Parts: sequence; structure tokens; C-alpha cells
Amino acid sequence: MAELKIPEMSLVVLVGTSGSGKSTFARDKFAPFETLSSDFFRGLVSNDENSQAATSSAFEALRFVAGQRLKAGLVTVVDATNVRPEDRRSFVQLAREFDVLPVAIVLDVPERICVERTEARSDRSFGANVIRRQRDALKRSMRGLGKEGFRRIHILDGVDEIDAATIVREPLLNDLRGELGPFDAIGDIHGCRSELETLLGELGYELQRDAEGRPVDASHPEGRKVVFLGDLVDRGPDTPGVLRLAMGMVKNGHALAVPGNHESKLLRSLQGKKVQTSHGLAESLTQLAAETPQFRAEVMDFAEGLVSHLVLDEGKLVVAHAGLIEAYQGRASGRVRSFALYGDTTGETDEYGLPVRLPWANDYRGKAVVLYGHTPTLEPEWVNNTMCLDTGCVFGGKLSALRYPEREVVSVPAERVWYEPVKPLAVPAQAVEKRASGTLSIDDVLGKQIIETGTHGRITVREDFAAGALEVISRWAIDPRWLVYLPPTMSPPAASKREDLLEHPDEAFAYYRGEGVDQLVCEEKHMGSRAVVVLTRNPDRFDAPEGWRGIVYTRTGRAFFDEALGREFLGRLDAAVEKAGLWDELETDWLVLDAELLPWSLKAGSMIREQYASVGAAATAALPRAVAALERASANGVDVAELLDRTRVRQSDAELYVDAYRAYSAQTDGLRGVQLAPFQILAAEGRTFAIQPHSWHLEIGARLSAADPDLIRATRSLTVDLSDETSVAAAIEWWNQLTSAGGEGMVVKPMVNLARAGRGLVQPGVKVRGREYLRIIYGPDYTEPANLARLRDRNVAHKRALALREYALGLEALERFVNGDPLWRVHQAVFAVLAMESEPVDPRL
Repeated sequence: MAELKIPEMSLVVLVGTSGSGKSTFARDKFAPFETLSSDFFRGLVSNDENSQAATSSAFEALRFVAGQRLKAGLVTVVDATNVRPEDRRSFVQLAREFDVLPVAIVLDVPERICVERTEARSDRSFGANVIRRQRDALKRSMRGLGKEGFRRIHILDGVDEIDAATIVREPLLNDLRGELGPFDAIGDIHGCRSELETLLGELGYELQRDAEGRPVDASHPEGRKVVFLGDLVDRGPDTPGVLRLAMGMVKNGHALAVPGNHESKLLRSLQGKKVQTSHGLAESLTQLAAETPQFRAEVMDFAEGLVSHLVLDEGKLVVAHAGLIEAYQGRASGRVRSFALYGDTTGETDEYGLPVRLPWANDYRGKAVVLYGHTPTLEPEWVNNTMCLDTGCVFGGKLSALRYPEREVVSVPAERVWYEPVKPLAVPAQAVEKRASGTLSIDDVLGKQIIETGTHGRITVREDFAAGALEVISRWAIDPRWLVYLPPTMSPPAASKREDLLEHPDEAFAYYRGEGVDQLVCEEKHMGSRAVVVLTRNPDRFDAPEGWRGIVYTRTGRAFFDEALGREFLGRLDAAVEKAGLWDELETDWLVLDAELLPWSLKAGSMIREQYASVGAAATAALPRAVAALERASANGVDVAELLDRTRVRQSDAELYVDAYRAYSAQTDGLRGVQLAPFQILAAEGRTFAIQPHSWHLEIGARLSAADPDLIRATRSLTVDLSDETSVAAAIEWWNQLTSAGGEGMVVKPMVNLARAGRGLVQPGVKVRGREYLRIIYGPDYTEPANLARLRDRNVAHKRALALREYALGLEALERFVNGDPLWRVHQAVFAVLAMESEPVDPRL
């Protein structure tokens, strides 16, 4: 039985005459959608599978579909005769275009059998001469398949061998997704053996030496693995020593390695090929000349066996000497190898005679972390989820490693300048442009967007909803370096069944009961504006100028304060955090808080004056006069009783309306009269706090309030056990007290905070607003029975779905920021929250 080995990512071209059994072979050996048949495509474009006139259009369509499959990394099989080189050429080119390996499977069946099979088919009218010509063309070109570019060629001789053959799919050599780490990726060593030993010691590896005291292996007690990023050789004092140690670690399973351009050049030299011995190769050849022939042979085997790049940790990590764009990751071709060894070059040289390299990392948008070396820099820099770890050890810099997944850089200084650099070490071009490359670009948000979240799966942002968000974020939003989170909208409860109310806690409690959540917390709903506070003692964490403490912004990303008042506010908040002991307790130098900023008029003063007060002034001026006129008419015997009663009710409603919005308007002078009510610590260095119970967050808020009661207001709350009727009744009574005293209401939340049920996420909070506050939202007369009846007919399902999606996106943005993702990835989630606000939902809900 013949085993036909094909790469898991490949284009398989079946080659054989009509009647050789290609379609049967494809049907038996491959999955249904993997095979693209020329006959089928003829039928698609002409309704006739045998129409030779449709051949050109059929193959055009077939190649297009094949390209889409190869783009997705799927095995694709072409079922056509393909007996001439010119028939196969376009498929080899297609494989190269998508950097997959072309495979030829030849079905060499005797002419007699092919003729018999064809004549037995009623839908085929061509004779034996066609098959004879096809077979002649096949025989003439079969030996040249390798020269045509096919990387694997399988020739099956006869019907029995074809029937017995099995397909074995092999992962590409670069596919090490099953290697999960943890890893320690080490940048360019260039023969600096002593520094390598020191760095391995810093990383916790234990060296093993041979009888002559030379290091030949190193292992980590916790099972970590080193990943050598290439350029082990040249320039430095001990290339053989570095190779001996690295090869030993790889051989014993303690390390992985990818080739650098210097290994590639050294290999060609050792193979006897003519190469220039510049850039340190002469030093390596001299040092290796003192080694045994056996060692040099081992070096050749080692260098020859290195694969251009490796895909690790389920695809989350890619390592290549010069980096790798997303389109090349996990693929195999000459240009993939060239990019991995040399990077993206223009073909020109700079003033130092070195290749001009394009800053590919600036535009990187891949999900995988890419670690690389090749271009010596002063410091390792994260640029769009990529990091260059070549810190110029051989040039007197340092030797650097990155602990993965911890993202911790460990470096040791060079013992001396071993080789004078042609070009001075500098900050990489990518890092110089880090701000521009790290922020969201218009290409990242044009068209429909799909954001993958860790809590709510894939969330789609429609293209038309993104337009409004694009205008807000580009024209009015704060400096994007601070914009790491936007809070979600909040769902109301279903309409109350009580006659005189639109909202009541009963429905909020019923929702959570239905989701299987019994332990709740009810928090006072402050009469302010939702605010996000970024407070930092380390402006570098946000790539901000020295001296900046952070920012306070609205739920649409606009600043609350001017720069001077903002500095004063954040200075006092910093002092309160210090006094409360939170900096040390949380082991952080920055915080993101979710809060309310009071009074509401601080942000909405103009809206209160121009929208609410104008209505209130007109109503309270006109309606008393209308009542007085109607009273005089009634006294004169005119029957206006019904109209008079209705007008008196409208006058009362207008007075209640004025009282309601006045409660949200207060005078402030600088920070005097301003208060922050923090109710959740969103994130700090190294972690987010969505899984901390709300009791923990509220206790921290109380400590901050105790530290500065004038500036910081504690959030009053009440715990509720839905299985205890007394507890539920106490919560309803508390809501009555809050709202009757002019308060806005309360927010009901699961005590555990991030809660899940059978259908996924549970609402993070349900707002239950008071009767008089809702008068501001729905208008002075909304409590009239007819109006209430109409307003009760509201569907909150869309609002709830929107709230959950925005909640998940907000958590995703924070997780990405905390994990050190590039800012553009953080902003994708933030932008999506803003775009969701364009969805057509009743804004009063």
C-alpha cells in the first residue's frame, strides 16, 4: 500500500488522462469540498460539464475558488487532466502566490483501460486518439515535474496501486503549534558565548559541560525552552562555543531555533559555495577551522535543518529571525524564507552600505505575537504585538531575552565591544514611529468589523454604524493613548405592572431570578455623569509626557476638565489612593476607575438650561395663567370643569418636572462642589478586576471616600438575597426611600460581578429609575394614565443585547491593554463600543 504524503497546507494537482480515474480517486481520498473538478466548473459556467467551449471560463472560475481556499490555508485538489506543462503552470504559480507547496499526484493508467472506461460513458463522445495524445503528452513531461516547481511528486502505476494508495497529511516543518512553552526567546548572539552563559543563568537554566569544561547543554528546572532567534554565528569571539551549546540544547529538547541570515551564509560557505566572507563570516570560518571535521559536519547538518520560522503555542506565537507578516505565517515558499531571513527590504542601501529595511511591524495587525532579531537596537520595543530582541551584544550593547508568555525582558550587558558596528546602535525605526503605528488607523475600522472577545465570542460592527463613531473618535475624543475603555450602556427592567410606575425593582429581580442569579447588590444611582478615570504615576505606561497623571473622560471619550483643573483633580485623587494604601495593596502604579462624576450639570449644564429649563420655564409661566383664566370662566358659569382639571394636573406635572431637573443642577467653582463616586476598579498593572465581587469594589470606594470625603463620595448599597422575601422587601423599601427623596434610583447587579448563565453573559447591571427622574426623560406629562399605558409597550430585548455586547467589548479592551497588546487592538474594541451607540435603540430606555 502506497502512502502519499502531502503537506497539510498544499495545492494537490491530479495528473492523468481521461479515464484514468482521477475523479474517483479524489472522491475516495479527499473530503468533498477539497476537490475542485474542471468538469464541475464547466457545468457551473455553461450548464454542460463536457462543453469544451467553456473550458477557459471554467478554469478561470476554478483558479479563483482555489485561490480563496489557499488563502484560508485549506488543502485544495485540482481534478483535471493536467497532462501538459502549460496546463500545470498556472497552478504552480497559484501555489506560489499563496505560499503553499504544490504537490503532483500522477495516475499512470494503461491506455487500453482509459479508452474502455471512456467509451463506456454515454456523456463522452471523443475517441481513443484524444486519450492517446493525452498519454503521449503525459509521458513526455512526467520527468520534468520537479523542474516545474512541484515540491512533492507521487506517481501511481496502474489501477491496483491507485486503489491501494492512502493519503497521509503531514504538518509543515514550521508547524509546532503543539509546543506550548513557556519559552525564553533570545536575540542575536553572534558568537558571544560568555554573555549567552550569563543570560541563561539569569533565566534560571542549569548548564551542563563536557569533559573539557565546555557548555554542551542547558535545561530549566521548570521545563522552559529557549528559542534562538538566529544569527548565532559570526563577529563574536566564540562561534563554535555558541553553536556547541545551542545545538546541544536543540538536540536534547531544551531549545528550538530558527536560522538567521548569517547561518544561511555560513552554510553556503561550508558547502563549498562561493560567498563573500564579510560581516564576520571570516572570523567564524577561522574559528571553525580549529574544530574537528565531525563538528563542522554537525554544524552543517544543524544549519541545513533549520526551518525559516516556527509557529508555536497554538498559533499565538511566531518566531523568525527578521520577523514575519501575518500572510506568511505558517506557510512555506522562497519568499517566506527570504522575508524570515532578511525582512522587508527595498533593494537599496543606506549611507552605511546596509540594506534599507521597511518597518513592516508598523503595519502588523496579526493576532500572533512575533518575536525576531536581525536589526540591532538599543532596547527591545513592543510595536504592534511584535518585538525585536537584537540589542547588539556583539557591538557592545547587551544580550536580551523575552520570557513568554510573561512578556518580561531579561538582558545582560556585553562584556566588551567585540566587533565595531558599521552603523551606530539606535532606537528602531518602528519604535520611533510607535505612536503613529500603534494607534487605530482608518483601515482598521473601514467596512464591517468582527471583534473577537473572550467573554461574548465574536461581535459584529456594521459598516454604517461605524461612521458616527469615526467622527467622534477623530474629532472630539481625548488623546487616544488614554482611551483604553468605554463603559457600556445599561439595560432598564421590563415595564412595571404597577399602575402609576414605569419602572420598579420587581422586574429587575425577576430578570435575575430567570437567569439563576440569587445574590445581588443594589447600588445607589448617583445623580451625575458616567466617568472613566485613568490615574497613573507612570506616564510611560500610556506613552504620555512626563508629569501627566492621567485623564477623566465621558462615556463617549470626551474630556471632562481642561488641563489645569484635570491636573488638580487627579492630584487629589492620587493623594487619596495613596492615603487609602491602594498603590501598594494592588501593586500598581496606575488605575482605571469606573465612576459617576457629580453634579450632572458639570457636563450637562447647557442641556439643562437650553432643553429642560426652557420647557420648565414656559410651562410654569403659561399654565398658572391658564388655570386662573379657566377658574374665572368656571366662576362665570362656563362649563370648563374637565379642561380645568386637566390643566391643573399639567401645572402640577410641570412643577414636578422643574423640581426633578433642578436636583441635577448645582453650582461648582473649580473643584468646589465636584465629587467623584467610584463604584468599580476596572484595571491595574497586570490584571483586570471584573471577577472581583462588587462588595470588594464598593469597600475600596468607601476607603477612598474616607481619605478625601470632600472630593470622593461613597456609593451606598444594599445586598439582596432573592430567596429571602424579607431581603427583597427591604431592597424595594430602600428604592422607595431613595426615589421619594428625589434620588434617581438604583442599579441592581449580580454580587459576583461577571456572571454567566446558560445562554451566556448575564446583564452586568439593570437600572431601576424613580418615578420623578423619569419625568425628565419622558416629559412632564408622562405619568398620565394614557401616556403610561403607551410607554409600557416597550421591548427592552434589543437594549439588553446591546448592553451585553458593549460590556464584553469594554472588558476585551481592558484585557488587551493589560496584556500589553498594541494600542490599535485596544482601540478596535473601544471603537466598537462607540459604534454600537449608533444602533437604532430608543435613547430613553
